Amino acid sequence: MSIVSVEHVSKDYMLGKTVVPALRDVSLAVGKGEFLSIAGPSGSGKTTLLNLVGCVDTPTAGRVIVAGQDTARLSERALTELRLRTIGFIFQSFNLVSVLSVFQNVEFPLLLQGGQTRKERAERVLALLDAVGIAEHARHRPSELSGGQRQRVAIARALVTRPALVLADEPTANLDSETGGNIIDLMKEMNRRDGTTFIFSTHDPKVMAHASALVRIEDGRIASREDLDAARLAGGR
Repeated sequence: MSIVSVEHVSKDYMLGKTVVPALRDVSLAVGKGEFLSIAGPSGSGKTTLLNLVGCVDTPTAGRVIVAGQDTARLSERALTELRLRTIGFIFQSFNLVSVLSVFQNVEFPLLLQGGQTRKERAERVLALLDAVGIAEHARHRPSELSGGQRQRVAIARALVTRPALVLADEPTANLDSETGGNIIDLMKEMNRRDGTTFIFSTHDPKVMAHASALVRIEDGRIASREDLDAARLAGGR
């Protein structure tokens, strides 16, 4: 069963009076529990595709269905609920709240969700901060952190609600190879344990090496899709 279905989606942007196509008639189905990498050169449409699936942008044409809901038919309030309860998004630009501490940034989605005690929230936040190797900076503000440290905070914030779907735009781009590997291991464990679906936009071969499937995108179109798990099984015979 698909958790994401992108159906004949196109996305155009206006640059002055010029129409710039970012995606052209893209169709993609992502099954529950996939660990999917989207690869392609800069400007190929990877981030645009993630933004459409993450309900932070709308298509010019076509449909985007997430967790069985046609996103174009949802009210702003329903879209907010879908993002809050179903999707974790790791942005390239981090999007951390500068006036909040690291702990508060990661806790914030849980406060919006509601339903947990203060103790439950604290335990979940601290466990994730420890898992991404940033626990000692829990009281710091984002401005006091390096780019790599901010990336780890953004990853913890995206994972803290235990979403069904995680969208990750170049999640290891600001991390050293060891930390990046640890983060991918953490995500792979969530994928195995909880059935969390991950969709990555990445240039990182290590991320692609863990992927269950690889989609290549070029010039706003899907060029290919390869089932890597099936290929590994075939290679092991």
